[in-house]
Amino acid sequence: MKFGIAGNLQKQGLTQLVKVLVERFDREGVDYVIERALGAHLKGKKKLGSLRGNRLVSARNLAKSCDLLISLGGDGTILRMARLVAPLGTPILGINLGKLGFLAEVSLEDVNACLTEILKGEYLVVERMMLQAVTSTSAKTYLALNDIVVDKYGTSRVLDLETYVDREYLATFTADGVIFSTPTGSTAYALASGGPIVTPTNRSIAISPICPHTLTARPVIVPDDSVIRVKIAYAPHKVHVTADGQDDALLNAPTEIKITKAPSVARLVKRRHSSYYDLLRKKLRWGTDVRNQGKR
Repeated sequence: MKFGIAGNLQKQGLTQLVKVLVERFDREGVDYVIERALGAHLKGKKKLGSLRGNRLVSARNLAKSCDLLISLGGDGTILRMARLVAPLGTPILGINLGKLGFLAEVSLEDVNACLTEILKGEYLVVERMMLQAVTSTSAKTYLALNDIVVDKYGTSRVLDLETYVDREYLATFTADGVIFSTPTGSTAYALASGGPIVTPTNRSIAISPICPHTLTARPVIVPDDSVIRVKIAYAPHKVHVTADGQDDALLNAPTEIKITKAPSVARLVKRRHSSYYDLLRKKLRWGTDVRNQGKR
């Protein structure tokens, strides 16, 4: 098996973790490549100075240069990697150097044990649906593992977002915006906006208005094969479209955004004993009395 290594250059502990991985791979004769930007970062810090040039590949070529990609950072790093490698189906192992980490669930203390399991073939690969969005003013496709967000930009005034599902009129949300999330993204921005937690195996898209001016406006869950259209006839400034909070565009009204399930999926590496419900309890601290936090 050939590994790829990529990471968030801003994360504390990244350099040391890459050093641990590379030393183990070199010692055990495991083949690997490193994202070029990460390799340059390591050389700049005078770490792994003997790293051969043929080990370095561009982000664009990562997916076809490895059998499994190790993503070092937080969930944001996995979201970035997913957009790069999902079209070719390369599995992603997320190692958490961030905070909450719903996707990058492998902790630092579990890295070596997890790698041993993978090298023995004792792991699972789960598929997570992704969304894509296209606009009426551009040929570009926006790909997201968590969510597509349509919201206001550069103004405090709300938008009127005329929303259709499979050509049927749903509602006009007078709001700051609308979040269109996958089940994976239900624990991200959508959750913070009052949306439901949706287990990853559900085949659905959640539509969650952001700060709606109508108290009866609530999240709606539709089938994953739905074609969703959002029409905005007027905006006081710009209309903002974002994929996973990273890839975005500013549009002039009138405009229309179409959101559908993407043809590709993200493939995430999971340990055999891991459980989504265990993850929820751990990350959201269910069963923990937060009133006792910080008490001696």
